[in-house]
Amino acid sequence: MQPQPPPWENWVSLIVSTCFFRECFRLRAATVAELHAFDEIVDARSPGEFAEDRVPGAINLPVLDDVERARVGTLHKQVSPFEAKKVGAALVSRHIAHHLDTWFADKPRNYRPLVYCWRGGSRSGAMVHVLQKIGFPAVQLDGGYKAYRRHVVTELARLPALFAFRVVSGPTGSGKSRLLQALAEAGAQVLDLEALAAHRGSLLGALPQQAQPAQKGFESAIWSVLEHLDPAQPVYVESESRRIGAVQLPDALIGAMRASPCIRIDASLEARVALLIEDYTHFLGDPDILNTRLEHLTELRGRETVTAWQALASRCAWPELVAALLAQHYDPAYHKSLSRNYAPSANDRTFRVDDLSAEGMRQLAQAIRAGEP
Repeated sequence: MQPQPPPWENWVSLIVSTCFFRECFRLRAATVAELHAFDEIVDARSPGEFAEDRVPGAINLPVLDDVERARVGTLHKQVSPFEAKKVGAALVSRHIAHHLDTWFADKPRNYRPLVYCWRGGSRSGAMVHVLQKIGFPAVQLDGGYKAYRRHVVTELARLPALFAFRVVSGPTGSGKSRLLQALAEAGAQVLDLEALAAHRGSLLGALPQQAQPAQKGFESAIWSVLEHLDPAQPVYVESESRRIGAVQLPDALIGAMRASPCIRIDASLEARVALLIEDYTHFLGDPDILNTRLEHLTELRGRETVTAWQALASRCAWPELVAALLAQHYDPAYHKSLSRNYAPSANDRTFRVDDLSAEGMRQLAQAIRAGEP
């Protein structure tokens, strides 16, 4: 005797098999402008699609996993759309049944999710149809992720021009990221691009145990911050180059930043060395990893210079190494980039800082805000 599928799966299979990949039903759809009007945003795409980019705050409840999605797509191209729909309907019904037994099991009747897939088609349509048949006021996102992505691209070309940016600049180790955090804690508007990029923006800037987002995910994160900012108030941002690690800033944003006045931090060498040793402790336990990274600078700085740095690293001579890296690599590169991309202007403000501790940054943030017009 064949084992019987769970009751949910029988029922969901019946619903999905009669409407999956069909346009015989029309659902009320929401636009991207209505994203904030729902209790939850559900991404019905595969985990791989979700990992690359998604609507900020969305949860992933896939109706096809990555392997199944590829399988259905192959059937559609190589066999027939009909065969693909049959296989897809069965797979989708099982996944929806699982989500009903788990994620949706304790949701109240008035729970109102917004569901989307790649282009607002059958994957999210099937889930919304089942949820509506149960009685949930579920809604499908019109156009799906593709509509959302178009919106992000359009907004990233429009929004940066609306804001009065204050570009925090200063050579490596000046505490720019710490200052942004102190400004945020003081109630200022901050766009922390390195935090969004999960990278400190240099050869040694990769964060331990944390991968960078994909380019699309990075852009979604920027859009999510910008859309919540008040154009009437200044926005503090670090003097980034066009690229942060593997991701790149949108053209309109980097253009607006380079046209904005700078807050220039002038910190002592001793304070900068101490800060960098504190912030890069993940390299101190394994000089071999650091030396491997330094090897990439051979073409730019020469074999003799890089070998000298590596010798300091091997001896764990951290203050000497950091001071040498600043003098021979980071400071020359920074000043060259700054003069090209963030040239001095009459509206710049310079602050001399010797205390880069949390308290020192707190006091500096207060002084900066107090001087705002």
